[in-house]
Amino acid sequence: MTTGFSPAYPEQVLQAAPYSGMPRATKEDEMEDLLDIQSIRRILMRLEDTIIFLMIERAQFAHNQVIYENSGKFTELDRDSNEPSFLGWMLRQTETTHAKVRRYEAPDEYPFTAYEELPKPILPMLSFQRVLHPNTININPQIKQFYIHTIVPALTERHGRLNDDGHYGSAATRDVEILQAVSRRIHYGKFVAESKFRARPGDFMGHIRARNRGALEALITKPAVERALLERLSKKALTYGQEISDDQHPEQQQQQNGFAVRHKMDARVVVEMYSNWLIPLTRLVEVEYLLCRLDGLSKDELAQLESQ
Repeated sequence: MTTGFSPAYPEQVLQAAPYSGMPRATKEDEMEDLLDIQSIRRILMRLEDTIIFLMIERAQFAHNQVIYENSGKFTELDRDSNEPSFLGWMLRQTETTHAKVRRYEAPDEYPFTAYEELPKPILPMLSFQRVLHPNTININPQIKQFYIHTIVPALTERHGRLNDDGHYGSAATRDVEILQAVSRRIHYGKFVAESKFRARPGDFMGHIRARNRGALEALITKPAVERALLERLSKKALTYGQEISDDQHPEQQQQQNGFAVRHKMDARVVVEMYSNWLIPLTRLVEVEYLLCRLDGLSKDELAQLESQ
């Protein structure tokens, strides 16, 4: 799979409106569990399953390029939405509803629509102890770009499949679900960064003050963990995506226990998406979060961290 875009550089990180509902917990033990690195890894592994299954569903439809363009094909779109594309309209409509039920007050949910353009929740606000340091990092614009221009074409490129099958609503619905899951996975890097910082604040503080992105990235990067992740993804995608039948001549077939196995999507697309995009962008979010980790702290708070 070839890529037409590069992962965002630090100066390209887009800032959302201040997020007052940052990750919180009701009790001290619950807060510690949120920042337990093993607990975080379990959540990220479940997100792998979610993303793979959603991508399998999206692969069953054609590319349908028209839903990503400013097209006169969709004349019934809400003209007040300022969204030039059908997918943009779908995202805004979905997020408008979800905002009303507090989705974006949750710690790990970030909208593609600007916060100030979303309605306030109709449910009462929850009050919890804050877990993450206040920040405004939101790289959803980069996520949307690489997904539309790199992932969708590779995911839907199958022998004999039309470029446009007319299933615009179904394709866009799957796109919205994938974008939300991928966004959550990438921005969960904030929890990873906070967990690592709290474990060894002294290792990070000097590099944070020096704005040394390279040193911070080296501290958080675990090549062995990343290799294991990619191997696990390959196995999951091959397993979840197989369609077993006794047909002897299906597309993309292999032999397994005497049965022909047809795969509903190319597992390499998932692996390459993580390798080329999700892992680098998660790392970017972690570094940007760490760079603002000392902002607003008093001299006493800084001294306490340095003494740990």
